[in-house]
Amino acid sequence: MQAQALSATVAWLRLERAYAEYGNALRRAFGVTPLQLSILVILSERPALPLAALRKALVMHAATLGQAVDEMRRMELVTVRSNPEDRRARMVAMTDKGREVLENAPKAGPVRLRAETTDPARLDALTAALTDAVDLFGLAAWLPETADGR
Repeated sequence: MQAQALSATVAWLRLERAYAEYGNALRRAFGVTPLQLSILVILSERPALPLAALRKALVMHAATLGQAVDEMRRMELVTVRSNPEDRRARMVAMTDKGREVLENAPKAGPVRLRAETTDPARLDALTAALTDAVDLFGLAAWLPETADGR
């Protein structure tokens, strides 16, 4: 086995482990998942957002996002209401309790990229590396289809 392949595997496993431990710490301390914290970060940018816009921003299956938002509603972190302009659409807004979680929870993983200012060149390099990782790890066949075909 190439030394570089072993190093890349170890780096991937470190990232995977660190992110899992971050998720566990979020659940223990704040009762939220990394996905739910990501939703709060996005909602902090606008007073209310259609559920469809959240889905697009997170590139996520509607059922998965719906379950996360429903749980957040039960936890009183968000409100969900009908859109007055389109009764079929649901509008999601953060509550004061959601703002409190957002202010106090540590930002790590992908949510940190949206919450912190980062050098654009580093973000471009990260994007290229993660895109390459999907190919190198042979995971492209399991990517869900998105509107832009990626």
